[in-house]
Amino acid sequence: MLKLKITEASGDISEFEITPAIEYAFEQNFKSGFHKRFRDEERQSDIYWLAWECIRRSGKTVKPFGEQFLESISKVEVFGADSPNG
Repeated sequence: MLKLKITEASGDISEFEITPAIEYAFEQNFKSGFHKRFRDEERQSDIYWLAWECIRRSGKTVKPFGEQFLESISKVEVFGADSPNG
């Protein structure tokens, strides 16, 4: 399963797994298959959207996705999958 390591502008670091529910939310939002979108589009903004969705689903108050949210984070790292489907 893919994981994100998110470093906030404050220096706080958190890690989140990309769960099936988050993949589903991504596909509903972008109207595209999760893996296909990353293979074909390769947009960093998609990674930032995933970070936003992970933080939002964790229950933490988060600004709407956009420049204000992006100013609140300093780095998002993606860690590989441990399954053949990831």
